[in-house]
Amino acid sequence: MASQTKDPNVFLTLEHLLQFEWINTVLNFNVGQQKSNSVLSGRYASRLRGRGLDFEEARPYVIGDDIRNIDWKVTAKTGVTHTKVFTEEKEKPAFIFVDQSPTMGFGSVNKTKAVVAGELAAIAAYKILKGGDRIGGLVMKDDTYDLLTPKRDHRNMLQFFQKIVDANADIYNRNDFDFEAALKTMVGKLNNIITHDFLVIIISDFHRYNPEMVQYLSMLSQHNDVVLVKVFDPMEVELPSEKMTLTNTKKQISLNFHKDRIVNHLKEDFKGNYDGFKEEVEKYGITLFKINTVDPLEEQLVNVFTQYKPQ
Repeated sequence: MASQTKDPNVFLTLEHLLQFEWINTVLNFNVGQQKSNSVLSGRYASRLRGRGLDFEEARPYVIGDDIRNIDWKVTAKTGVTHTKVFTEEKEKPAFIFVDQSPTMGFGSVNKTKAVVAGELAAIAAYKILKGGDRIGGLVMKDDTYDLLTPKRDHRNMLQFFQKIVDANADIYNRNDFDFEAALKTMVGKLNNIITHDFLVIIISDFHRYNPEMVQYLSMLSQHNDVVLVKVFDPMEVELPSEKMTLTNTKKQISLNFHKDRIVNHLKEDFKGNYDGFKEEVEKYGITLFKINTVDPLEEQLVNVFTQYKPQ
Protein backbone atom coordinates (compact mmCIF):
# COMPACT_ATOMS: atom_id res chain seq x y z
CA MET A 1 0.00 0.00 0.00
CA ALA A 2 2.99 2.32 0.44
CA SER A 3 3.26 2.95 -3.29
CA GLN A 4 -0.35 4.08 -3.40
CA THR A 5 0.31 7.03 -1.11
CA LYS A 6 3.28 8.35 -3.09
CA ASP A 7 1.35 9.84 -5.97
CA PRO A 8 -1.75 11.85 -4.94
CA ASN A 9 -2.62 12.25 -8.62
CA VAL A 10 -3.37 8.52 -8.81
CA PHE A 11 -4.53 7.53 -5.33
CA LEU A 12 -6.61 9.53 -2.87
CA THR A 13 -6.00 9.85 0.85
CA LEU A 14 -8.26 11.21 3.57
CA GLU A 15 -5.68 13.90 4.33
CA HIS A 16 -5.80 15.01 0.70
CA LEU A 17 -9.60 15.37 0.69
CA LEU A 18 -9.56 17.29 3.95
CA GLN A 19 -7.42 19.97 2.31
CA PHE A 20 -10.29 21.05 0.08
CA GLU A 21 -12.14 22.82 2.86
CA TRP A 22 -10.26 26.01 1.98
CA ILE A 23 -11.83 26.21 -1.47
CA ASN A 24 -15.12 26.96 0.27
CA THR A 25 -13.65 30.33 1.27
CA VAL A 26 -12.12 31.03 -2.15
CA LEU A 27 -15.03 30.26 -4.45
CA ASN A 28 -18.17 32.37 -4.50
CA PHE A 29 -20.84 29.70 -4.23
CA ASN A 30 -23.43 32.20 -2.96
CA VAL A 31 -25.94 31.14 -5.57
CA GLY A 32 -28.69 33.15 -3.91
CA GLN A 33 -27.08 36.24 -5.44
CA GLN A 34 -26.50 34.69 -8.85
CA LYS A 35 -29.87 33.34 -9.83
CA SER A 36 -29.63 34.55 -13.40
CA ASN A 37 -26.38 32.84 -14.30
CA SER A 38 -25.53 30.38 -11.56
CA VAL A 39 -25.08 26.72 -12.30
CA LEU A 40 -27.30 26.04 -9.29
CA SER A 41 -29.94 28.65 -10.02
CA GLY A 42 -33.59 27.96 -9.39
CA ARG A 43 -35.02 26.06 -6.48
CA TYR A 44 -31.67 25.51 -4.79
CA ALA A 45 -30.94 29.23 -4.76
CA SER A 46 -34.17 30.01 -2.91
CA ARG A 47 -34.14 27.19 -0.41
CA LEU A 48 -30.71 27.28 1.13
CA ARG A 49 -30.92 27.06 4.91
CA GLY A 50 -30.37 30.27 6.81
CA ARG A 51 -31.54 32.77 4.16
CA GLY A 52 -34.66 33.85 6.09
CA LEU A 53 -37.91 34.23 4.16
CA ASP A 54 -38.61 34.31 0.44
CA PHE A 55 -41.23 36.62 -1.08
CA GLU A 56 -43.75 34.52 -2.97
CA GLU A 57 -46.63 36.79 -4.05
CA ALA A 58 -48.92 39.67 -3.19
CA ARG A 59 -52.60 38.95 -2.47
CA PRO A 60 -55.58 41.00 -1.24
CA TYR A 61 -55.38 41.92 2.43
CA VAL A 62 -57.70 40.09 4.82
CA ILE A 63 -58.49 40.90 8.43
CA GLY A 64 -55.83 39.40 10.67
CA ASP A 65 -52.90 39.87 8.29
CA ASP A 66 -49.85 41.62 9.68
CA ILE A 67 -50.10 45.24 8.57
CA ARG A 68 -46.31 45.37 8.41
CA ASN A 69 -46.49 43.15 5.34
CA ILE A 70 -48.78 45.42 3.33
CA ASP A 71 -47.47 45.84 -0.20
CA TRP A 72 -47.93 49.59 -0.66
CA LYS A 73 -46.79 49.60 -4.28
CA VAL A 74 -49.37 47.03 -5.38
CA THR A 75 -51.99 48.69 -3.16
CA ALA A 76 -51.40 52.07 -4.82
CA LYS A 77 -51.46 50.55 -8.29
CA THR A 78 -54.64 48.50 -7.86
CA GLY A 79 -56.54 50.63 -5.36
CA VAL A 80 -57.06 47.49 -3.25
CA THR A 81 -55.01 46.76 -0.13
CA HIS A 82 -52.57 43.91 -0.78
CA THR A 83 -50.24 42.08 1.56
CA LYS A 84 -46.98 40.30 0.85
CA VAL A 85 -46.92 36.53 1.25
CA PHE A 86 -43.68 34.87 2.28
CA THR A 87 -42.64 31.25 2.38
CA GLU A 88 -40.17 30.03 4.94
CA GLU A 89 -37.09 28.61 3.30
CA LYS A 90 -36.76 24.88 3.63
CA GLU A 91 -33.89 22.60 4.40
CA LYS A 92 -32.12 21.37 1.28
CA PRO A 93 -30.58 17.97 1.98
CA ALA A 94 -27.97 16.84 -0.50
CA PHE A 95 -26.85 13.53 -1.91
CA ILE A 96 -23.55 13.05 -3.74
CA PHE A 97 -23.02 10.11 -6.09
CA VAL A 98 -19.31 9.46 -6.72
CA ASP A 99 -18.18 7.06 -9.43
CA GLN A 100 -15.06 5.06 -8.54
CA SER A 101 -15.63 2.26 -11.04
CA PRO A 102 -12.72 1.00 -13.20
CA THR A 103 -13.18 3.45 -16.11
CA MET A 104 -12.56 6.29 -13.66
CA GLY A 105 -9.01 5.06 -13.07
CA PHE A 106 -7.75 6.57 -16.32
CA GLY A 107 -5.44 9.57 -16.46
CA SER A 108 -2.95 10.61 -19.14
CA VAL A 109 -1.22 13.82 -18.08
CA ASN A 110 -2.01 14.88 -14.54
CA LYS A 111 -4.66 13.28 -12.33
CA THR A 112 -6.94 10.33 -12.91
CA LYS A 113 -10.67 10.87 -13.31
CA ALA A 114 -11.25 9.04 -10.02
CA VAL A 115 -9.03 11.47 -8.10
CA VAL A 116 -10.76 14.51 -9.59
CA ALA A 117 -14.16 12.98 -8.78
CA GLY A 118 -13.12 12.54 -5.15
CA GLU A 119 -11.88 16.12 -4.95
CA LEU A 120 -15.13 17.44 -6.41
CA ALA A 121 -17.14 15.41 -3.90
CA ALA A 122 -15.09 16.83 -1.03
CA ILE A 123 -15.58 20.42 -2.19
CA ALA A 124 -19.34 19.94 -2.58
CA ALA A 125 -19.64 18.18 0.78
CA TYR A 126 -17.85 20.95 2.65
CA LYS A 127 -20.01 23.61 1.04
CA ILE A 128 -23.26 21.82 1.79
CA LEU A 129 -22.41 20.96 5.38
CA LYS A 130 -21.29 24.51 6.10
CA GLY A 131 -24.68 25.65 4.82
CA GLY A 132 -26.29 23.63 7.58
CA ASP A 133 -27.90 20.98 5.42
CA ARG A 134 -27.85 17.21 5.71
CA ILE A 135 -25.51 15.38 3.38
CA GLY A 136 -25.28 11.76 2.28
CA GLY A 137 -23.65 9.90 -0.54
CA LEU A 138 -23.07 6.76 -2.56
CA VAL A 139 -19.69 5.55 -3.75
CA MET A 140 -19.94 3.26 -6.77
CA LYS A 141 -17.12 0.72 -7.04
CA ASP A 142 -18.30 -1.90 -9.54
CA ASP A 143 -21.42 -3.92 -8.92
CA THR A 144 -20.96 -3.04 -5.24
CA TYR A 145 -21.26 0.30 -3.51
CA ASP A 146 -21.04 2.09 -0.17
CA LEU A 147 -24.03 4.12 0.94
CA LEU A 148 -24.35 6.77 3.64
CA THR A 149 -27.72 8.24 4.52
CA PRO A 150 -27.95 12.03 4.79
CA LYS A 151 -26.99 13.49 8.16
CA ARG A 152 -26.06 16.92 9.44
CA ASP A 153 -22.89 15.56 10.98
CA HIS A 154 -19.23 16.27 10.33
CA ARG A 155 -18.35 12.69 11.24
CA ASN A 156 -20.74 11.41 8.60
CA MET A 157 -18.96 13.53 6.00
CA LEU A 158 -15.57 12.17 7.08
CA GLN A 159 -16.93 8.65 6.82
CA PHE A 160 -18.11 9.49 3.29
CA PHE A 161 -14.60 10.70 2.43
CA GLN A 162 -13.09 7.50 3.78
CA LYS A 163 -15.44 5.39 1.66
CA ILE A 164 -14.25 7.29 -1.41
CA VAL A 165 -10.60 6.74 -0.45
CA ASP A 166 -11.14 3.02 0.17
CA ALA A 167 -12.90 2.56 -3.17
CA ASN A 168 -10.20 4.51 -4.97
CA ALA A 169 -7.42 2.41 -3.44
CA ASP A 170 -8.88 -0.73 -5.00
CA ILE A 171 -9.91 0.72 -8.35
CA TYR A 172 -7.34 -1.22 -10.41
CA ASN A 173 -8.16 -4.57 -8.83
CA ARG A 174 -11.69 -4.93 -10.13
CA ASN A 175 -13.10 -7.07 -12.89
CA ASP A 176 -15.55 -6.09 -15.59
CA PHE A 177 -19.16 -5.98 -14.50
CA ASP A 178 -22.64 -5.34 -15.84
CA PHE A 179 -22.85 -1.58 -15.46
CA GLU A 180 -26.55 -1.28 -16.30
CA ALA A 181 -27.56 -4.03 -13.85
CA ALA A 182 -25.43 -2.51 -11.10
CA LEU A 183 -26.87 0.94 -11.73
CA LYS A 184 -30.41 -0.42 -11.58
CA THR A 185 -29.74 -1.93 -8.16
CA MET A 186 -28.31 1.31 -6.85
CA VAL A 187 -31.19 3.33 -8.23
CA GLY A 188 -33.57 1.13 -6.28
CA LYS A 189 -31.70 1.96 -3.10
CA LEU A 190 -31.65 5.69 -3.86
CA ASN A 191 -35.40 5.81 -4.43
CA ASN A 192 -35.85 5.02 -0.76
CA ILE A 193 -33.55 7.83 0.33
CA ILE A 194 -33.94 10.67 -2.17
CA THR A 195 -37.55 11.79 -1.87
CA HIS A 196 -38.07 15.47 -2.76
CA ASP A 197 -36.35 18.83 -2.41
CA PHE A 198 -32.89 17.25 -2.51
CA LEU A 199 -29.82 18.58 -4.26
CA VAL A 200 -28.45 15.56 -6.11
CA ILE A 201 -24.90 15.77 -7.46
CA ILE A 202 -23.70 12.91 -9.67
CA ILE A 203 -19.97 12.86 -10.44
CA SER A 204 -18.90 10.38 -13.12
CA ASP A 205 -17.25 10.06 -16.49
CA PHE A 206 -20.67 8.99 -17.82
CA HIS A 207 -18.73 6.57 -19.96
CA ARG A 208 -21.82 4.41 -20.29
CA TYR A 209 -25.19 6.06 -20.36
CA ASN A 210 -28.34 4.95 -22.11
CA PRO A 211 -32.02 5.94 -22.42
CA GLU A 212 -32.82 4.06 -19.21
CA MET A 213 -30.39 6.24 -17.27
CA VAL A 214 -31.83 9.42 -18.78
CA GLN A 215 -35.31 8.23 -17.87
CA TYR A 216 -34.30 7.75 -14.25
CA LEU A 217 -32.60 11.14 -14.14
CA SER A 218 -35.74 12.77 -15.52
CA MET A 219 -37.83 11.16 -12.78
CA LEU A 220 -35.32 12.24 -10.16
CA SER A 221 -35.40 15.83 -11.40
CA GLN A 222 -39.19 16.13 -11.06
CA HIS A 223 -38.94 16.81 -7.34
CA ASN A 224 -35.21 17.47 -6.87
CA ASP A 225 -32.42 19.62 -8.27
CA VAL A 226 -29.99 17.43 -10.22
CA VAL A 227 -26.46 18.46 -11.19
CA LEU A 228 -24.29 16.17 -13.31
CA VAL A 229 -20.53 16.62 -13.42
CA LYS A 230 -18.76 14.79 -16.24
CA VAL A 231 -15.08 14.20 -15.49
CA PHE A 232 -12.98 13.54 -18.58
CA ASP A 233 -9.37 13.20 -19.62
CA PRO A 234 -8.08 15.20 -22.61
CA MET A 235 -6.90 11.98 -24.28
CA GLU A 236 -10.51 10.87 -24.46
CA VAL A 237 -11.10 13.86 -26.69
CA GLU A 238 -7.94 13.95 -28.80
CA LEU A 239 -5.13 11.45 -29.17
CA PRO A 240 -1.57 12.83 -29.37
CA SER A 241 0.34 12.56 -32.62
CA GLU A 242 3.29 10.88 -30.97
CA LYS A 243 4.39 7.56 -29.58
CA MET A 244 3.16 6.79 -26.10
CA THR A 245 2.90 3.95 -23.61
CA LEU A 246 -0.31 2.92 -21.89
CA THR A 247 -0.48 0.77 -18.76
CA ASN A 248 -3.08 -0.74 -16.44
CA THR A 249 -0.41 -1.25 -13.72
CA LYS A 250 0.04 -4.86 -14.88
CA LYS A 251 0.68 -4.66 -18.62
CA GLN A 252 2.02 -2.03 -21.00
CA ILE A 253 1.43 -1.32 -24.65
CA SER A 254 3.20 1.15 -26.95
CA LEU A 255 1.12 3.06 -29.50
CA ASN A 256 2.01 5.53 -32.20
CA PHE A 257 -0.85 7.74 -33.43
CA HIS A 258 -0.98 10.04 -36.40
CA LYS A 259 -3.38 12.81 -37.27
CA ASP A 260 -5.66 10.70 -39.35
CA ARG A 261 -9.27 9.61 -39.50
CA ILE A 262 -9.05 7.72 -36.19
CA VAL A 263 -7.98 10.82 -34.26
CA ASN A 264 -10.61 13.02 -35.89
CA HIS A 265 -13.31 10.41 -35.38
CA LEU A 266 -12.50 10.18 -31.66
CA LYS A 267 -12.78 13.93 -31.22
CA GLU A 268 -16.07 14.13 -33.09
CA ASP A 269 -17.44 11.13 -31.23
CA PHE A 270 -16.70 12.66 -27.82
CA LYS A 271 -18.26 15.98 -28.72
CA GLY A 272 -21.30 14.34 -30.27
CA ASN A 273 -21.89 12.08 -27.27
CA TYR A 274 -21.48 14.91 -24.79
CA ASP A 275 -23.62 17.40 -26.70
CA GLY A 276 -26.32 14.79 -27.22
CA PHE A 277 -26.35 13.79 -23.55
CA LYS A 278 -26.41 17.44 -22.48
CA GLU A 279 -29.27 18.29 -24.79
CA GLU A 280 -31.25 15.29 -23.55
CA VAL A 281 -30.89 15.95 -19.81
CA GLU A 282 -31.42 19.70 -20.12
CA LYS A 283 -34.93 18.95 -21.39
CA TYR A 284 -35.69 18.01 -17.79
CA GLY A 285 -34.02 21.02 -16.18
CA ILE A 286 -30.90 19.05 -15.27
CA THR A 287 -27.58 20.87 -15.22
CA LEU A 288 -24.59 19.19 -16.85
CA PHE A 289 -21.07 20.53 -17.06
CA LYS A 290 -17.66 18.95 -17.56
CA ILE A 291 -14.39 19.09 -15.66
CA ASN A 292 -11.08 17.88 -17.07
CA THR A 293 -8.21 16.14 -15.29
CA VAL A 294 -5.50 18.58 -16.34
CA ASP A 295 -6.44 22.20 -15.63
CA PRO A 296 -6.44 23.42 -11.99
CA LEU A 297 -9.68 22.30 -10.42
CA GLU A 298 -10.35 25.52 -8.54
CA GLU A 299 -10.00 27.57 -11.74
CA GLN A 300 -12.47 25.35 -13.56
CA LEU A 301 -14.97 25.62 -10.70
CA VAL A 302 -14.64 29.38 -10.51
CA ASN A 303 -15.57 29.53 -14.18
CA VAL A 304 -18.54 27.22 -13.70
CA PHE A 305 -19.99 28.70 -10.54
CA THR A 306 -19.45 32.39 -11.16
CA GLN A 307 -20.72 32.51 -14.70
CA TYR A 308 -22.11 29.22 -15.89
CA LYS A 309 -21.87 28.79 -19.64
CA PRO A 310 -22.84 25.64 -21.51
CA GLN A 311 -19.68 23.86 -22.64
